[in-house]
Order: sequence, then C-alpha cells, then structure tokens
Amino acid sequence: MALLFLLLLLAVSSAVSADEDAFIGVNIGTDLSDMPDPTQVVALLKNQQIRHVRLYNADRGMLLALANTGIKVAISVPNEQLLAIGQSNSTAANWVSQNVEAHYPATNITTICVGSEVFTSLPNAAPILVNALKFIQSALVASNLDRQIKVSTPLPSSIILDPFPPSQAFFNHSLNRVLVPMLSFLQSTGSYFMLNVYPYYDYMQSNGVIPLDYALFKPLPANREVVDANTLLHYTNVFDAMVDAAYFAMASLNFTNIPVLVTESGWPSKGDSHEPDATLENANTYNSNLIRHVLNNSGTPKHPGIAVSTYIYELYNEDTRPGPLSEKNWGLFDANGVPIYILRLTGSGSVLANDTTNQTYCAARDGADSKMLQAALDWACGPGKVDCLPLLQGQPCYEPDTVDAHATYAFDTYYQKNGKSPRACDFNGVAAITTTNPSHGPCIFSGSNNKNATFLNSTAPAMNSKNSGSPALQMHSNSISAAYFMIVLSFASAFLL
Repeated sequence: MALLFLLLLLAVSSAVSADEDAFIGVNIGTDLSDMPDPTQVVALLKNQQIRHVRLYNADRGMLLALANTGIKVAISVPNEQLLAIGQSNSTAANWVSQNVEAHYPATNITTICVGSEVFTSLPNAAPILVNALKFIQSALVASNLDRQIKVSTPLPSSIILDPFPPSQAFFNHSLNRVLVPMLSFLQSTGSYFMLNVYPYYDYMQSNGVIPLDYALFKPLPANREVVDANTLLHYTNVFDAMVDAAYFAMASLNFTNIPVLVTESGWPSKGDSHEPDATLENANTYNSNLIRHVLNNSGTPKHPGIAVSTYIYELYNEDTRPGPLSEKNWGLFDANGVPIYILRLTGSGSVLANDTTNQTYCAARDGADSKMLQAALDWACGPGKVDCLPLLQGQPCYEPDTVDAHATYAFDTYYQKNGKSPRACDFNGVAAITTTNPSHGPCIFSGSNNKNATFLNSTAPAMNSKNSGSPALQMHSNSISAAYFMIVLSFASAFLL
C-alpha cells in the first residue's frame, strides 16, 4: 500500500509538460520619489538584456516605450479596477481594447495578471475574481488574441497550508469555492498557476526552524537536505519546496497539468534592526542563486526538468513604499540605474549580468571647447536631471575643480542613468565613451564596482530658471553672455527632441 501511494504521488510529475525553457524576468514597481521615465527604464532593460518584464498596471507610456523591443510584457489589471471588470463584460472588453489591442503586436504583451494577491489584499473581490478572468479572456477571444496572451492571477503562497512536507500541502479550504473554478479556467485555457514565493518571509517567520542556508539556495550536505517522507524526494531549498507544495495542493483538487509561474521572488538588501538578515550579501546570494537555478532548467524535485520561470522582485528600490525599511530595498538597481550589488552570474548567460566586465564610461572629450563643455555640464545638472551635489565644494567629486573633471562626472552619470546608450554620451560632440574608469580618490563613478559611496543614491533637487543655477554654474561661471544662453538652449533642444 505504501509503495502504491508513493507511485501515485510521483505519477503526477508526468502530467506537467516541459514545452519551453525557463526564463528570468523582473517586476517593475513605481513607488519611487524619482521614477525614471519609460525610455530610461527600457534603456536599462535592454542594457541588462532583460527580455521579460511584469508591470503592475498597463501604463501607456511604458507600453509605448516597450514597443518594437521584443521584450515580453506581462501587464496587470490593478486591484482597484478588479471589481468593475469582474462585474461587467463590457468594462473588461474596454480594458482590453485600450490596454492590449491599442499596443499589440508592436508591444509584445504575452500575459495579463488579473489583480494581485486578491485573497489577502482585496478579499471582498474574491467572489468575482473568476468572472474577471473569464471576462478578460472573452475579450481576448473576440480580438483573436487568446492564443497569444495568457490570463491568470498572482496568488500569495500563504494560501497553501501545511506546505512541508510538500506532498501533504493543501489550499485553505475556505478558498476552494473560488480556487476550483479558477483552476478549471487555467486548465481549460492552458494558462499558468501564478505564485508569489518569498523564502525570506518563510525564513523570518519560522523562528529558526528554517536554516538561512536553506532559504538562500546555499549548498547543503546530504545529511542536511530535507526529505519528504511520503515521496522520498530531497529538497535543498525553500523555493523548490514551495513550488512543489503548490503542485501537490493543486493535485489534491484533481488538477495535475497546470504549470507554476513564479510572479514574484527576491530578497531585501537592507532592513530595520529587527531584520538582521536583510543584507546586501544575502540579497546577492539569493538572487544570484535563484537566477542560476531557474536558468539551468533543473525544475523541482517533483517535476525535474520542468521550467519554473520566475520574475524577480524587483527592478528598482522603491523608496516611497510604506512599511519597514526592507520594503523599500528589494530592488536590483537604484533610480539612476546603478546596481545595488553586483550579481554573481558567471557562466549563467547574459541576462542581468550587471557586472563591471568591459565597463564603459562617458567622459569629456580631450580638447573640447570649454564653453561647450560648460553648457553641456549645466544642461546635464539641470534639464538632464543629473544629481550634481557631489560636485559642490567639500563633496567627494569637487576636486579637481575643473570644468573637464566636473563635466566628466555629470556626463557619465547621465550616460549610466540612460542605460549606456551611445546617444547619451554625445553632448553635441564634447563627450566620448571610454573604458577607462574616471573614478579618483573618494569620487566613485556610477558605473564603478564600489556601491558604498554615499552620493550614488542621492536625489537631485529640481533645477529650473528660478534657481540660482546648477552647482557647476556657480563654480565656473561669473558672467553669462547671450551667446552662452544660446549654447545652453541648443543643448536642451538637442536632448529633448
């Protein structure tokens, strides 16, 4: 009988097919005090060779910026729109018309996330969740887009009860009246079971039961691997255990062929005093190991070789998010596009290889006209929105106090912020791309490996015609002529067109 039970449990493995390679994507949150504009976001994505993104809305500016890039986009129906869509087929049709048909196929929309963690974040909308999924799907069918675009809803892992051992996991029974028709919908449409997996929270809430190494994908000796006594499957990390728990929970409701897509997973790089394991090192370790684990297509113990594609939470640190300090520090990059840490991804392909190998910088061109340099510097520190506070007297990049040195700092910051696009290092011919690191002394440039410089994450104040001028203008210009203003205006028009 025990052998029969074991065979039945393992038989489910063959029900989910491996029809595509796993991918790594990123979530793009927007709770930043200085949110980069969509073109800057896309420049960073292209520079980091990120080919899959998930948006928490269907922002028109982002969808336009993503057009003709080939980047695969998951868009979302925000929770605040869910009730209206779940109660009206025509509202869903209008949403698809405005946010999908208006952009597809130029923007490669592949997925629609209907709400987010609805059971826990908006429980009053749970009864109409399946209707919302069906209404969005019907609109796609009417537009002949149902074969190209999948529809699902991201769920929190907390709805899975008793997740270890994974073989005895089951869903919160009070949710089954919604989950069963939802799973039936996902199965009939060939869509994914979307799950948010956060080993950080599992570790934090385990009161020491879960070892940190087990949460971080760190190699465990054989005698420390966790074994599911029912299946004899060995688990070396929390992530795989939670994904398999989802598979077993679905199987308990007789759904065995719905693939899991992890819509959020990550680790915070900084936390409050009661969050001692929210560190740069742990965030780097988790995300580096997660990326390698997903991209090697190893699958999970229950479904070896079956893709578990995952979206990392998240692209940017979101400094305006409420809650503890860790909530603001899940990002891979700051608002300037500077890596929070250098992922350790040697041999794992090119995606998110934000290391400093073959690093390029933007510097003032040798022999450039000083007036043109000054004009370009003032444009960068003004309309270009570069944070030039480090150039002030007493700050790390004040010395040497020359227009060439200050312009190089401003040019390179603008260049890095705009994804190292060649067009971002021209400045009407007074700048050039170089592989020589211009960092000196305490002045560490944005593209450099030292991410501890205090000024890298600072935010530039707004600069306009009512200000006394940029720091560079105050340091290098005592008298301004009409010709000088014409030069500045020419830069502004050149960059804004």
